[in-house]
This record gives sequence, structure tokens and C-alpha cells, in this order.
Amino acid sequence: MVCRLRRSTRKRRLKTFALKKDAEAWATNARHEVAHGIHAANSKITVEETIALWIKHCIDENLERSTVEQRQRHLKIHIAPFIGREKLAVLTTPRLNAFLDQLRDAGRSVAMRRKVLTTVGTALGFAKGRGLVAQNVAAGIKVKSDDRHKATGKQLRAGRDFPTKAELKLIIDRASERWRPYILTAVFTGMRASELRGLHWGDVDLESGNVHVRQRADAWGTIGSPKSAAGTRDIPLVPMVVNTLKQWRLACPAGRLVFPNDNGGAKSHGSFLQHTWEPLLRRCGLPAYNFHSLRHAAASLFIATLGWQPKRIQVVMGHSSITMTYDLYGHWFETTDDEAALKRLEAAVVAA
Repeated sequence: MVCRLRRSTRKRRLKTFALKKDAEAWATNARHEVAHGIHAANSKITVEETIALWIKHCIDENLERSTVEQRQRHLKIHIAPFIGREKLAVLTTPRLNAFLDQLRDAGRSVAMRRKVLTTVGTALGFAKGRGLVAQNVAAGIKVKSDDRHKATGKQLRAGRDFPTKAELKLIIDRASERWRPYILTAVFTGMRASELRGLHWGDVDLESGNVHVRQRADAWGTIGSPKSAAGTRDIPLVPMVVNTLKQWRLACPAGRLVFPNDNGGAKSHGSFLQHTWEPLLRRCGLPAYNFHSLRHAAASLFIATLGWQPKRIQVVMGHSSITMTYDLYGHWFETTDDEAALKRLEAAVVAA
């Protein structure tokens, strides 16, 4: 059956169906979409072409290079091989769910499938805004864990996931004079490597003993704002870090950065790991902790030694939500002894 739909522009749209009931269902839905201004005519543009168009828009909007490259990898490796050639106009929610099943069966992790779904959903939102598609069929889809890809629920533990206090002391003591200030600051502030590499002397207040996180250096050394609003924060410094930074400022290579390379620019994180961090761990006879583990070590010190509560940890660590703080460090916060607390409650009422 042939179904014709007349738009307000008087352009005719022709679509054929094998069954009359399918044509009538399509026509009814299309008229509803036209009436509400959300109908997009059938188009030859594919899913791959749509996402490529969106990525070009991201580049034109000067999105962070790492973000653009991640989206390009998602398209090339995870999206194009499965649904890239399919027409955008006929993409449906059931098809996207089937696509996610394909990714699962191809060995993609739950985390990766969630990231790919975010990429697809955001691209479809862009396409909808450009009138390329009537609706975002990814809206409402969620990737749930299954028996084959359940999270382990493994809790962070000192000596396995990050250095113990004794190991931290060993690392600090054996660090080279050139990079000891950098490592010491990481241990006692919990700053991300990108934030340390982009730290400006103007954001270090050695008189009040505070560091103001206002920028970061990406993997290519480009200085920019923190990736989220929560990344902009103030962190108090212990006296040891203050004194070390005062001495380091006298020896620091000329420039505005606190921890630059020898030329005054942002230090390559890969170079630091290869030539400084990994050799240091070997000299100390320690496991191959990643540098990010110092961030977990700092959080454990803040909680166990200073007694900081979750909200304070969230702010100082620069977490975007309290949920992230609890997911990472919830098991470290003091738990209430319910039995003892209930006895105190009972005694308070009885004694009144």
C-alpha cells in the first residue's frame, strides 16, 4: 500500500508498505508528529554519518581533544561495525537494545556499553535538534549488569590498590629531589595528575597554606579548565608541603607552572611515569601502583586521620556527586554501632 502525507509546505511524502495496517499505523503516527512539529521525513543519512557530523560539531565547538578522540574511537570501533550503515530515520529503540546486546556478545564490558550508549544518545539528541530525526530513540535505555558482567564490588584496600602509610613514607624518602615536591603534593592533597601538571604558582597560597585548583593540563599539555565544576576547589596544605613548595619555588624552572618540564611547559604524564614514577617504585621494591593510587591514599588519610565526613571528602577530592564519594570510599567511614545506640536511646527515655 502507498501512503501519502501532505505537509504544510505542500510537499508530498510517499512511502510504501506491504500491509495496509502498517501503512495506516505509520500515517497515524506521522500525522501526530507533524501536528506537534516533531516529524522528520525519511532521510538517507546513516547512523555513522550522523555521528560523524556530530563529532565535527564537537570539534568546531572546541571540545577537549581527549573527549573528541574518545567519541571518534567509539564510532570507529564500537558503533560503525554494527549499526553504522543503518538509516538514521528507521533506527528504533528495540534496534538500539539489540545493538547493545551485540556489543555484550562481542565482549564489550558493561562500562564500555554504557559509554557507547551515551555517545549514541548524545549524537541522536544533536540530530533531533537539527531536524534530522523525529525523536531520540536512545532516551530511557539503560545498560544493566548481567551475570557475565557483574561488578566485583571489590573495596579499595591499602597495600593492594594504593600504598600503605609505610609505603608512602618510603616513596617520599626515596623520590628524587627534582620530583619529590610533586609526589609529596599528590600524597597530601589528592589532586589528579592533570591538576598537578596544570597547577599555576598564582593558585598556590603558601602564606595561608591553601592550593586553589582552577585549571588542568590535558594529555597533550594544553592548559584548560577542570573537566567539571566540582573540579574547581580549594585544598588545605599540611606544613610539610608548604615548606617543601617554598624551597622548590627557588629551584623551579622559570615559568608560571609549579611542576613544569625542564623547558617550563606542562610535563608529559607518560614521560613522568616512565622515567620517574615506575623506576621509583622499583627502587622501593613496591608493587606497580599507578600514580592515581596516591589519590586514594590521600582520601584514606583524610578520612582515617582527619576524620573528614563524606561531604568534605567530596569537595576536596573534586567529585561531581556524593554518590561517587560513597561508591569509592563509603566503607572507610565510621559505622554506627546500632546495638549500643539503641541502648542509649532506651536509657534516655527510661531515665527521663
